Amino acid sequence: MNRRFPFPWVPALALCLFWCQGVLAAPAPKATSFGDATNRAVVHIIHDANATKAFESDPTVVARMVDAGLRALASKPDSRAAWRALVTTNDVVGFRVFSAPGPVSGTRPDVMAALVRSLLDAGHPPHRIVVWDKRPSDLILGGYSAVAERLGVRWVATEDVGWDDSKSYESGIAGRLLVGDHEFGRKPGHDVGRRSFVTKLLTKDVTKIVVVAPLLNHGHLGVQGQLANLSLGAVDNTFRFENNTEMMATAIPEICALDDIAQKLLFCVNDALVCQYRGEERTLLHYATALNELRFGFDPVALDVLAIEEIRKERAAHPIDGEKEFKTDLYLNAEVQELGVADPARIDIRRH
Repeated sequence: MNRRFPFPWVPALALCLFWCQGVLAAPAPKATSFGDATNRAVVHIIHDANATKAFESDPTVVARMVDAGLRALASKPDSRAAWRALVTTNDVVGFRVFSAPGPVSGTRPDVMAALVRSLLDAGHPPHRIVVWDKRPSDLILGGYSAVAERLGVRWVATEDVGWDDSKSYESGIAGRLLVGDHEFGRKPGHDVGRRSFVTKLLTKDVTKIVVVAPLLNHGHLGVQGQLANLSLGAVDNTFRFENNTEMMATAIPEICALDDIAQKLLFCVNDALVCQYRGEERTLLHYATALNELRFGFDPVALDVLAIEEIRKERAAHPIDGEKEFKTDLYLNAEVQELGVADPARIDIRRH
């Protein structure tokens, strides 16, 4: 036996402890909330030329595209394994849709249904799946509520659920409160109207959010995309921001960064079967192009930036004199909030 080290494993143990101390002391690379340590984003684009015909989606083709997108997103052999890698059966998964423009220019019900059905096929309990938006009338008139009921899952409007008095976003801008806002009807005071309260759906029910947004232009934001849908549907008292580009550029990223929102975002889907590059919430298909794509990613900023690039491309191909360029401060601010990547050069596109 070695007289200096009566136990031969002592030098090895000391070396291991020294190595571990160095590793633990080393600073970890900075990562965005939804990106990776290299500060890059990955977007998976699934294309099928047969996905639409005359702007009508084919549910069978869309279901195949959703399966391919989930497999790519989670690097799994099938969508069942993908969902199992992304959620547990205890999670309440909330699919955020944009229903106000209806089923043609809003989130397409076929895309929503394919995502929900794939989660059900993975064995997820139906009562732990929610399709949600802000207003019940939009969900009903667009047919989204009927699709949810047909699939046996819940549909919820955040205006109906109500707002959590203990969770809010505050700014110095006091808004004109509308029916459905948490403080509507309260006696005016120095702080009334300065807070946007988070929906109880997110603070008390949903544990994972999947945003399913159309590729639809927005006059102030460029696109009615992931960040807009994630934020404006999740809080009340948003009228004070919605017609002011500068206010939205600050408020939307800050709302998205709230713990009950940012920490629950699972992944995002850009319904790019059709790109409507003018018209906003009005269905104007003469300003639309069928792309026949679904885009999947963990980074909402990257998906929005790519969507804006697509809208710019379509507008350049079909120009209108005097049309203003989009301001992109919102997306730069979102990157500062560590919500994702705003530089197209740092977005890796993988086509499938």
